[in-house]
Formats: sequence, structure tokens, C-alpha cells
Amino acid sequence: MTQLVVRLSDPAAVNDNRFGPKAANQALLGQAGLPIAGGYGVDAEAYRMQLASLGFDELERKTAELDPIEARSYISDVRIGLFDAPIVEPVLEQLLSAYRELTENSDIPVVVRSSSLLEDSAGSLFAGQFESFLGLQSEEDFLTAVRACWAALWSSRARQYMDTHDMSPAQTAMALVIQPLVQARVSGGGMSLTADGSMALTATWGLGSAIAQGEIVPDRYEVTRECELSEVAAGRKEHSVSCQHHAEPSAEAISKEMSIEPCLNKSQVKELAQLMLKAEGLLGSAVEIEWSLDDTGFKMLQARPLEMEPAVVPEEIWLRHPGIKGHPSGIGWGSGRACVINCECELGRVAPGDVLVTKVAGPALSQVLPRVAGVVAELGGSTSHLASLARERGIPMVLGVLDATETIPDGSQVGVDGVMGVVRWYR
Repeated sequence: MTQLVVRLSDPAAVNDNRFGPKAANQALLGQAGLPIAGGYGVDAEAYRMQLASLGFDELERKTAELDPIEARSYISDVRIGLFDAPIVEPVLEQLLSAYRELTENSDIPVVVRSSSLLEDSAGSLFAGQFESFLGLQSEEDFLTAVRACWAALWSSRARQYMDTHDMSPAQTAMALVIQPLVQARVSGGGMSLTADGSMALTATWGLGSAIAQGEIVPDRYEVTRECELSEVAAGRKEHSVSCQHHAEPSAEAISKEMSIEPCLNKSQVKELAQLMLKAEGLLGSAVEIEWSLDDTGFKMLQARPLEMEPAVVPEEIWLRHPGIKGHPSGIGWGSGRACVINCECELGRVAPGDVLVTKVAGPALSQVLPRVAGVVAELGGSTSHLASLARERGIPMVLGVLDATETIPDGSQVGVDGVMGVVRWYR
């Protein structure tokens, strides 16, 4: 039988048609000598075998034939089947073998991450649209995470995203990445190209999920292409996320002093910038990365293509009005009526062409991206999942804007410079 679960050090693991771009890029970085966490890629064929065992091996034809109401019911059956059914025996054996090898001589928890065949590709990043599970410490939890990642391909959030890209989950498949959890002291992201031709890094204490989910304002480090630090903007890192032994990842409050203390020193910034440039060379384009720092050094967790645009000069009228600065998403200029909301339950108020002004730049906002002229948020940073989606869609976004929901009047006219990271407004 074909080996469906292979080490990321195996030359076969760089095949993105089998293991998806996320896993294949991890394998590519590791095999080129960059530090990664190790682990395994799970072939998308394992997902297809699971579908076939459940009688769902003709998805594309069935979903095309059914009317919308019948199709919704069928899709629900697919999701429930993938999440609930036992894993087919040949796949199960290989998955458990990988899990046991990772945990045999270590009490470090395991991570299961999606790596769909469409994910992390230019024009379809799917940032934050699927699932990742951290801190898995039993075979039962591990297998549940595998099934949940497979089922996530059919979630309403993922299908809404695919609809805007003329895609269908029936036309693709879900591969996986299985790795040991990095016991991170510091984590963050990075962009190998910014509007002025330099680079940028972001960082926070603990695991990087607080950045990805837009929950805090991370540190931002401006770095030259020669990997020299040029500017530091300390963030507002009011909590960190960690994974304790035999416990789920959890948020912990940190002191005010630590929240504004930069996470990285000058030499660490330089080392990380050099790793990012190497990743850029391997992928052959500007890249966005995710990374963690543990007691042994940096680990590259992800590298994907980076969408970036040159700066746009706004009309002179905007330069006469007050402006506040934040973290740029790195793309676009837009203007419209401010729609200030303080809760996701208010998203229905956002009208086409509005500029959304809110507190948390979390993945839930992805549903309104197709209809807004821009986004301003008090929390989040330029390497969050939502910022990645905004770059992909060409939507200007400025994150980490202090007191934006109190400062910018609801209904005012707002201009959002997603490249320079400036927000202006007038009545």
C-alpha cells in the first residue's frame, strides 16, 4: 500500500499535490536546512479513502446534480460522516504509527493542522479558514483532531470563502500536517516585503495564536533587506497563550511592564530576518511566515506567498484631516462611511462600501470582507489571518489602532491607507 503518512524529511513530502502547499512548504524549508519542528505530512489520498469508505466518493457529481436545499443536507451528511465515523483501517494504522513515534520518548503534545490542496497558494491562502489543534496528548484526541480537520473542508466558513473564488470542496481534498508542539517562549509572523521595499516582523509572548486570531497588538519590527533592525514599535500584548502539560492551550494575563516590553532583541531580529529571506528564495516569491522561538532556537512554522501592493497617494482633501496610525495590512487605499461596531452580533449593520471600525480583528470578520471598503481595528497586527485575507482580496486594513471605536465617529467619512497604516476621517 502507498505510504500515506510520511516524514517531512522524506523527499516525497515536498509534493504539494499530495500533501498540500502548507505541508510541502514545511518539508521544503526543513530539507533546505531551515529549522522546523519536524513531524509528518498526511497525504490527501487518506481523506479520499475515508470519503470512499463512507460512500461519499462521488461528491462533485452529487453536489452538481442536487438542488441547493438537497445539496445543503448532503453536505451536512458529509461533514457529520467525516467527523464521527471511525477512520478506515489502513489509514488509521499509519496515523497511529506516526503519533506513537512522535510521543514515544517525549511528553511534548502533538499538533494537527490542515493542509488542503488549495491552501497557502497565491490567490487562495485560506488563512484561518480551516482548523489547527494544539496540545493533543492522547490517541483519542489526536484521531478526533484528524477527523475534524478533514470535516473542516466542508464547514460553512470554508465554503463561503470558496464561493468567492469559484471553488468547491468537492473539487479538492484535505491533507494534514502532524508535528510536535513547539514550547514557544515567543511567537510571531513576518513579511519579507513591505511597501517601502523592506521587511517586517511581528512578535508576542507564548504561542502565536493570539496574533493569528487578532486578539492582541503584537510588537512590530521594521527590518532592512540587509537584515538590520530599523524601527521597533512595542505592542499591547495584554495576554499570552500557552499550553501546559495535560491542559488545553489557554490565555494568561501578563504584567503591564511585560506587555509593552519588546519580545525580541536586535540579534534575534537579524537571525529571523535571515531565515525569512532564505524562505523567500526557496519559494521564489515574497513570503509571509509564522515562527516560534523555544529554548533551542527559532522554528519556522509556515511560509506562504505574500500579496503586496505599492502605496497609493490619497486625494489632498484627506491630508487636511486628523489621522491615527496602526499596523498596515499592506495593501490598498479605500474610503467610505464608518460603521462602528463593538460586537460580532452587529455585523449585519455593515453595508456595502462601509469602512468597518471594530475592536477585534478576528476570523469572523472574513464574512464581511467582500462588501467593505476597508477595515480598522483596535487589536490585531499585519500578520494576523484576517490581514492575510485582506491582502488577498485587495481590501485596505489598519490594525492595532488605539481606541479606534471611541475616536472615529460612527457615520463619519473614513479613509484607510492599508499600505502606510494610517486612518483619517471627517464628518
